[in-house]
Amino acid sequence: MEYRIEDLTKEEAEYIGEKINEIVPREVNAQEEEFVLKIENENGEIIGGCIAEAYEYHWLRMFLEDLWVDERYRHQGLGSMILREVERIAREKGCRVVTLGTASYMARPFYEKHGYTVFTTLKKANGYISYSLVKYLDDNTPEYMPSKCSGANFKVTFGNDDDAEVILNGLDTYSIAYEQKYENVRFCKKLADKDGKFMAGVIADADKGDIGFVSALFVEEPLRRKGLGTFFLKAVEEFAKENNAKTILTTAGDWNVDFFKKNGYLLRGELKDVPKGHDCYELYKKI
Repeated sequence: MEYRIEDLTKEEAEYIGEKINEIVPREVNAQEEEFVLKIENENGEIIGGCIAEAYEYHWLRMFLEDLWVDERYRHQGLGSMILREVERIAREKGCRVVTLGTASYMARPFYEKHGYTVFTTLKKANGYISYSLVKYLDDNTPEYMPSKCSGANFKVTFGNDDDAEVILNGLDTYSIAYEQKYENVRFCKKLADKDGKFMAGVIADADKGDIGFVSALFVEEPLRRKGLGTFFLKAVEEFAKENNAKTILTTAGDWNVDFFKKNGYLLRGELKDVPKGHDCYELYKKI
């Protein structure tokens, strides 16, 4: 078959997301939505907050991207206030689980007190271990209340993009002592036929010297089982190698996990009954 590799356009990336959403089982027609929560002190300074996102594509999963509390205000219950609000919003939106990532130098014990459990681990190039944690919101997990709750004087409110920058900067200031910053590079490609018609596409990226990640891979229905998906996985692996990444990560459901297994990907974590009646997985491949 005659084809050529080209850069993926923004419209084609959106098309891939739409087509994958048609395949992925889901319980309700939820919408993707990112939001920011913040806590301010009496002077209007942001002293804590988080960035989270509810994904339809990620099977009604609320993902807590970043949570930060100013060092001057830690151990007062602010982190617990923020986390409880995230869970309240997740339940309101119909999410079945909240997932998040943390590292061995960060707040794993804090999350475990709140009923989160580890479902993946990954040793990073810098020697630290990253963890993915999950909490099933329909479980009867006892509510954890910190012994010191002076943070009750404060209130959690919604923030904006500028507030998110403050939260990210605060988290970066804390993390820089432990983790180096990796340059992130993107690999967003498509296969087009001789007339320029879209055939298949992949969205991936890599942190130079650390890990790569396959976010989305799609092949048009008439062209499946012809090796195009495998071709793109190998192209991502070569791209990752060129950028000194040692491991490729991706996610899959029980409806497509066998494809990745056949291409040498191994399970590193599993979420049971997410979405309801299905399981989803996180996978990896050493390269």
